[in-house]
Amino acid sequence: MRALVCLKPGELALQERPRPSPSAGEVLVRVRRAGVCGTDLHIFQGSHPFLEYPRVIGHELSGEIAEAGPGCIIAVGQQVYIIPYLSCGSCVACRRGKTNCCQYIRVLGVHIDGGMSDYVCVPEQNVVAANGVTLDEAAMVEFLAIGAHAVRRAGPRKADRILVVGAGPIGLGCMIFAKLHGGSVTALDVRSDRLAFCCDRVGVDNTVIAGFDARETLSQLTDGDFFDVVIDATGNAGAMQDGFEYVAHGGTYVLVSIVRDTISFADPEFHKRETTLMGSRNATPEDFFEVFHAILQGFVPTDALVTHRVKLAEAPASFPMWLSPNAGVIKALIEV
Repeated sequence: MRALVCLKPGELALQERPRPSPSAGEVLVRVRRAGVCGTDLHIFQGSHPFLEYPRVIGHELSGEIAEAGPGCIIAVGQQVYIIPYLSCGSCVACRRGKTNCCQYIRVLGVHIDGGMSDYVCVPEQNVVAANGVTLDEAAMVEFLAIGAHAVRRAGPRKADRILVVGAGPIGLGCMIFAKLHGGSVTALDVRSDRLAFCCDRVGVDNTVIAGFDARETLSQLTDGDFFDVVIDATGNAGAMQDGFEYVAHGGTYVLVSIVRDTISFADPEFHKRETTLMGSRNATPEDFFEVFHAILQGFVPTDALVTHRVKLAEAPASFPMWLSPNAGVIKALIEV
């Protein structure tokens, strides 16, 4: 089978590898769509903190069951999406139902080889029937679930003012589900084209260009109160630190981004506001369920989110182009 391998930062290759066979409790998925995530681009750039090279990338996956291993009950041919987080089921996090941050988690395409390939083997519990949606939509469930999880972590109340910093795919997922939870959503980003997309296709209430006067603009939008919930999805340490200033007294700050840096904040301001600070990692099956049903009900602008599409053989040449802001990528899909 073919597999897209990141050999080292800046070098992708399409390699021939043996087709895997499912063991007991595993299924073999014939991959049909693979979404390109910021994680994949960070791996390509060499900036991901949890990765060793070479690595078959790809974790936003949909396809069909090609073979079921012993003990599996799912039918061959069933269309599925994949939950790419392989958890141990027994560590302290898993015992509390937080499989998304399992102590021994293995994420497809990060800790172990992923699914930008013709086939991938995963535990049966990590595939979910995707009836009623397209293969494209099934491949988008995962990144949207990360946004849904961040919003669920924040626990916003209806009409809360929610600021999402960073208008990439994860930030857009946060905005979509913040709106579905009844929040008044403001998007903050350095790119005016991304903010226009947030307004036109996601329906955010306000957009603000990041810059030296952003804090004053955000203050004016909220009559000086700032935001009940701030969610950072930038992957930029400076932006993550600035976000502490945008949280209202009694508010919540959720960090979806992960960077290699130490993040610091002014303790007097943090305590004065009694800020709730949260990390948000991956997503749980509940978040995947919420996203899937939102797509089924037409609440997610999936057609608008997919801006680029290539065949698997074209992917190595496409990654360098997708890194340029001029490419205008929101979500790229690889057809397998």
